Amino acid sequence: MGSQVKRIVLSGYYGFRNSGDEAVLQSILLALKEQGERQGVEFVPVVLSANPEETSRTYGVEAAHRMRPAELWRAISTSDGLISGGGSLLQDETSAKTIPYYLAVIKLAQWMGKPVFIYSQGIGPVHRKIFYRWIRAAFNRCPLISVRDQESSELLQRMGISGAKVHVVPDPVMGLPLRSGQPSQKTPEAPNTVVGVSVRYWNEDRSELNAVADGLKALLEQTDASIRFLPFHLPSDEAASMYVKERLGESYNHRISVAAGVVHPQDMLAEVAACRMLIGMRLHSLIYAAGQLVPMVGVSYDPKIDQFLNRLGMKACFRTASPDAAALAAEALRLYDKAPAWRDEKRSVIDRLRSEAQAPAERIAAYYGKGRDS
Repeated sequence: MGSQVKRIVLSGYYGFRNSGDEAVLQSILLALKEQGERQGVEFVPVVLSANPEETSRTYGVEAAHRMRPAELWRAISTSDGLISGGGSLLQDETSAKTIPYYLAVIKLAQWMGKPVFIYSQGIGPVHRKIFYRWIRAAFNRCPLISVRDQESSELLQRMGISGAKVHVVPDPVMGLPLRSGQPSQKTPEAPNTVVGVSVRYWNEDRSELNAVADGLKALLEQTDASIRFLPFHLPSDEAASMYVKERLGESYNHRISVAAGVVHPQDMLAEVAACRMLIGMRLHSLIYAAGQLVPMVGVSYDPKIDQFLNRLGMKACFRTASPDAAALAAEALRLYDKAPAWRDEKRSVIDRLRSEAQAPAERIAAYYGKGRDS
């Protein structure tokens, strides 16, 4: 008996050239393929994207424009269901329009009678209490609600959603593999001195980037480290990287490089995997590092950074509200010398997170594999 074929629409922050969100998409696509094959379901993904042509070309999937109503309607109406996530979709920190958009997509699918699966989302912050009722009404009709941290689960419960319905799972990117043939680390002929650095703009006065630069300068002065900037969101992170690089001064130029123009998530994953350690502001730079057992130093600008580090028994070296170059330098120097000990200490928890990352895809495949129709 052949596999059931199910068209599934994916709604998220896709097509914006953000390596972290593109990694979420790639991870979900790979997990759906793997879990579908295990349970006799062939998924045909249709991705809602800000750049459908690039998304289709990059991942070999169908794509529709996320902001064109006719394309949105056609994609959902011809589907067997909708996946909303992952990522931080339901939050009003960056814009009051974000939650209404993603909930509108969910409600449209539900109005058409399509099952909606909430896939490893980070919920919040949600400052406007009117959104509580909207989220509760939409989520209570979903056959799967999975979130990427306990804090998101607790927020949903405060909104009136039963905790029994909410599954806490790792971010899907924890399960993202390297491409076949990509090395997982530098060749052993020479010691690895590469320190990956992922920065972004946050404070208007650039105090957080100044502190990163001062911390990196201490690392360069006291070790043989070489710095490799890893811009996750193009082009803004490249500009932030150049800002830090310029503050380090010309005397260190021969030990500094920038991974410019890296778009595909598995290419950026390979960059991270080749590092001895990583200093990161972007959440998915830290998740990439964890998945590849690369020691990390986190700089927090958002609770989602702290929540992820908490799962590893770690804390950020500083938060952007209180930049601390000395704290960054101290932790970076410690991990640069103690990388093998860090890997030994964190291996078991990281292995567990990796294995759990595909749980939402497994549940979705089981939903359709049991013969349920849309």
